[in-house]
Amino acid sequence: MKQDERYLARGVSAQKDEVHAAIKHLSKGLYPKAFCKILPDIIAGDESFCNIMHADTAGTKTALAYLYWKETGDLNVWKGIAQDAIIMNVDDMICVSCFDPIVVSSTIGRNKHLIPQEVISMIIQGAEEVFNNLREMGLNIVSSGGETADVGDIVRTIDVGFTAFSRIKKEQVLENNIRPGHKIVGLASFGKSTYESNVNSGIGSNGLTSARHDVLNKYYAERYPEVVAPQTPDNFVFTGDHRLTDEVEISGSAYLVKDLLLSPTRTYFPILKKIMDDFSSKIHGMIHCTGGAQTKVLKFVEDVSIVKDNMFYPPPVFELIQQSSGASPEEMYQVFNMGHRMELYVDADIADEILTIANSFEVEAKVVGEVIPSTGFRLNIKTPKGENLMY
Repeated sequence: MKQDERYLARGVSAQKDEVHAAIKHLSKGLYPKAFCKILPDIIAGDESFCNIMHADTAGTKTALAYLYWKETGDLNVWKGIAQDAIIMNVDDMICVSCFDPIVVSSTIGRNKHLIPQEVISMIIQGAEEVFNNLREMGLNIVSSGGETADVGDIVRTIDVGFTAFSRIKKEQVLENNIRPGHKIVGLASFGKSTYESNVNSGIGSNGLTSARHDVLNKYYAERYPEVVAPQTPDNFVFTGDHRLTDEVEISGSAYLVKDLLLSPTRTYFPILKKIMDDFSSKIHGMIHCTGGAQTKVLKFVEDVSIVKDNMFYPPPVFELIQQSSGASPEEMYQVFNMGHRMELYVDADIADEILTIANSFEVEAKVVGEVIPSTGFRLNIKTPKGENLMY
């Protein structure tokens, strides 16, 4: 069965087609091809400024955190959930060259019968630690507080989201203008950067519904039915072989399933800030490979063909998911970042210098492809395993 069918049966969508259909007639803002919607400066009415408001959540990664916490009692797992929700906002906004100031507000909906005050406290503490870390990196980010609602009749366990706002100069905005001749530089989603305390698996915050149900064992559905929508057919619920505390061997190395699936979302802020400081006039697009993963760029181009023919070898977490699900390569690259979660579309003459900047932060980077004149296909991905994927 195709991944799209599994997603629909589980009540989610990798491409968010229904959402995009619902908003297709709405204004796309001042810069239609910008990664985030950009509005006129309604705060001060200054024609030289614009406003950006963005919202995102940790998605269903909270269900994984819930399971791990219930099984082990380890509250620290919730700090990573705070990071997931914050960074999904920050890194989206970076894609339009919004580096500060950013004001954020949290919205947490919980089932109070299952989520105690200790969990809320840990999420808030985790958020403050993320803000402090970002400030140490040079980002002017502040919290305006937020709302925690007890909505057990609506939310089965917990939902963690943040909304972010910024006001920047229009001349600062990066609108995607992706043209033939541009090189595509990918920044790895995995490894350990100079600003991270642990090795990152690369999972990010997308595709976790698929990852959770395809990798984990039916044990979780039986013991914690609250993490599954009752409308989901049983044959799509926790169909894998593993528990979060299991150790698995992938390509000759051992990993904890928890470390693979619950690795907090990496920010690319310090790397991209340095790149934009040095080469802003030669950067023509930034794509955060989240919903839609390696096909995300298709939402921002029309009359060119994208060739990605030098991709990263998928890190172990995606090997585990593919082995567990039997998903096709086409599905995997459409749902998961598969090795790089941020890509830049740049003039060819600065590609090597961007690699050097990324490497200075101990983040792997490579030229993963190029943009060519339209040739009848929109996106061609050639995987390291030899598959030729057309979208």
